[in-house]
Amino acid sequence: MDISVLQKERYNYKPKMPRMIRAGVANIRAKEGEKALPADERIKALFPNTYGMNEVYFEEAPSTAEKRRQVVGVILSGGQAPGGHNVIAGLYDALTEANPDNVLLGFKGGPSGLIDDDYITLTGDIIDRYRNTGGFDMIGSGRTKLETEEQFRVVTEVAKKHGMTAIVIIGGDDSNTNAAVLAEYCKAHDTGIQVIGCPKTIDGDLKNDDIEVSFGFDTATKVYSELIGNVARDANSARKYWHFVKLMGRSASHIALECALQTHPNVCLISEEVEKKQLSLSDIADQIAESVVARAALGYNYGMVVIPEGLIEFVPEVKKLIAEINETLAKHGKEFSHLPTWDEKLGFLTATLSADSINVFNLLPLDIQQQLLMDRDSHGNVQVSRIETEKLLSSIVDTRLKELKAEGKYSGKFSPMHHFFGYEGRAAFPSNFDADYCYSLGYTAFLLIANGYTGYLSSVRGLGKSAEEWKAGGMPITKMMNIERRAGEDKPVIKKALVELDGAPFKYFEEHRNKWKTETAYCYPGAIQYFGPAEVADRPSITLLLENGLFED
Repeated sequence: MDISVLQKERYNYKPKMPRMIRAGVANIRAKEGEKALPADERIKALFPNTYGMNEVYFEEAPSTAEKRRQVVGVILSGGQAPGGHNVIAGLYDALTEANPDNVLLGFKGGPSGLIDDDYITLTGDIIDRYRNTGGFDMIGSGRTKLETEEQFRVVTEVAKKHGMTAIVIIGGDDSNTNAAVLAEYCKAHDTGIQVIGCPKTIDGDLKNDDIEVSFGFDTATKVYSELIGNVARDANSARKYWHFVKLMGRSASHIALECALQTHPNVCLISEEVEKKQLSLSDIADQIAESVVARAALGYNYGMVVIPEGLIEFVPEVKKLIAEINETLAKHGKEFSHLPTWDEKLGFLTATLSADSINVFNLLPLDIQQQLLMDRDSHGNVQVSRIETEKLLSSIVDTRLKELKAEGKYSGKFSPMHHFFGYEGRAAFPSNFDADYCYSLGYTAFLLIANGYTGYLSSVRGLGKSAEEWKAGGMPITKMMNIERRAGEDKPVIKKALVELDGAPFKYFEEHRNKWKTETAYCYPGAIQYFGPAEVADRPSITLLLENGLFED
């Protein structure tokens, strides 16, 4: 197989580890902290066997873990995130360090691999070909949900067939919700199978006091920031286009915010702020138009607008519309899909939606209307990544600018260009930070298994400091859960972390955005993930540094 120079160099990169993990499996002891209780008491009734467990920390001391042969299964679940291979590498290295006879089985295609008993035995040769690389191609991934009694029964039968002692699920909030439910099932039925999760999602919305950042966020935002910087440099060279860039981040705007902190676009929209201030589509368009007009007055008929993928769901009138459409399609989806014409579908909606939502729907361009009615995702929600919000906003802005021009308040030129950066960042080579973090997560997952824990998420904390100072441990997944409405039903899920408008990252952005709105203050981060001084290549995201009070301007 042909490989690049960069690939060769990345294979040889040795992830930095917390000092206490470097002591080795035999010299690490588990220590329990306080009980970890969720905010929603209804979780207790759903998880009686894994509710109220203690936090776990690891310290450098002779291990008290029971010495036994381990056969561990691992899956990658959900969308790709840079660093997944290093989680598996860290897990494998800890397993084989503890006992050369331990076995790691990689189930292919995500959760469905567990159900179908489709696996490979992961060996050192296989692992070495994927160290420090992006993507999930070592064993593939999938979005099959583990949520039914029959699925759990099949999974436990497969596990018992191979003599498996534990399953590690590497995934996001939904995947780790499945991990929590599977752990509860295994404990309730006394299967002897442990279940451990690892926090993955580039969106950055799987975080809390115990999970400071999900892996992949650091790399993805650096890749997107490089691309935005490239486009900004082009804009500052051509001086004739307004670039509207939509970024991944359905439920939260962490990616957009971090990229704004990295690149200083003229406008960056934060969904959570839009919702709090109850801004309409017209209000949002006016904000962008203000920047266009102000820059045109300085002779700058170009600029950068950054938009989070899920913005449209946070606009109050559109959010209400989408919620009503989701409920309608959850109840009448088959009937709706069989309607042969667009007019018949509109008639069906008119009979089910509120008058306010119908008015909003009628204001949208036809292509956006059609995108809102596309097939739902696996949760029964609209697929916002396929809604061209960037084009919708530029169209509304264009209309507003024409009105201002007619009033003699604007005399510039407005030529929009549209971009959606999504897949470009999901499978990139992991940054040094993500390579280090993921390796430690995998190693820690084994420590949790070795010490007999189940229903826990592997946790590495103190991430704003050097890797040597990081602390490893585990957090009961049930602590992170609440009840949410999904596909017309109330279900237990891990609570998504939204951008905190009183948090340090947003406050910093808020202090600087008025300057960026008018001036050309673009930053061009470039490809800073891999080589160069440690203070550049190893630097965590600005979001993480600000949250830890460690950012220096």
